Amino acid sequence: MVRHVILWKLKNTDEDKERVKLGIKEGLEALDGKIPGLREINVHTVGLPGSSADVMLDSVFDDMQALENYRIHPAHVAVADSRVRPYAEIRLCLNYEE
Repeated sequence: MVRHVILWKLKNTDEDKERVKLGIKEGLEALDGKIPGLREINVHTVGLPGSSADVMLDSVFDDMQALENYRIHPAHVAVADSRVRPYAEIRLCLNYEE
C-alpha cells in the first residue's frame, strides 16, 4: 500500500478560510469509492495551536499505479482545480509505502 499525504498552506484572500477548508474537505472526501485503488481518504482541517499548515490530506492507495490513476482521474482533477488549487499557496507532499 502507498500512503499519500499532502499539507497545504492557504492563501490569505477575502474568502472565508473556514468555508474554503470545508469545501476542500467535502470535495476530496467525496472521492471515496469513486476512484479504483483508493482505499482511504481523510482531510483534516483543524490543527492544534502551533500548526503551520491549514489542511492535510491523508490517503491510502493499493500501489503507485493507483496513486497515478488518482492524480489524473477526472473527478480528482475537478476537485483539485475548483476547490484546492485556487486557494493553496504552498503544497507539500509525501508518498511512502506501508
